[in-house]
Amino acid sequence: MKFTRKASAQWNGSGKDGKGNLTTASKVLEKTNYSFHTRFEDGKKGTNPEELIGAAHAGCFAMQLSFLLNEEGFTANTLDVNATVTFEDGSITQIDLNLKGDVPNIEDEKFKEIAHKAKEVCPISKLLNAKIQLKIE
Repeated sequence: MKFTRKASAQWNGSGKDGKGNLTTASKVLEKTNYSFHTRFEDGKKGTNPEELIGAAHAGCFAMQLSFLLNEEGFTANTLDVNATVTFEDGSITQIDLNLKGDVPNIEDEKFKEIAHKAKEVCPISKLLNAKIQLKIE
C-alpha cells in the first residue's frame, strides 16, 4: 500500500514576533494558528509542531497496537495513549507514550509484549530520531 498526505504551513514575519498557520488537506486543521508564543511559551490559542508530532505518534501507535492485537486474536475495548514530546536545546530528545488498555482476556505479559512490538514497528516511531519510552498500565 502506498499513499501520500499533504499539509501546508504559512509563516509571516520574524521568527519570534511572526505568526503562521497550518492547514491539512483533510481540513481537520484549517489555518490553525501557531507562533513562537504557542511553541516555546504557553502553547495556548494555537498549536505547535511538537504537539502535532505527539498527536500523530499517539494515534499511529494506538492503531498499530490494535492491528497487532487483532493478529493475536484480541480486540481492545479501549486503548488510551498520551504522548509527551520533549524539546530540548533545539531537538526533540524524547517521546513518552503512556498507554492504558482495556483488552478482554489478555494476560498482562502478552499485552506488554504486543505493545512493545507496536512501539517498534509503528511508522511514526520508525520515523523519529528520538528516544521513545513506553509506559503501560
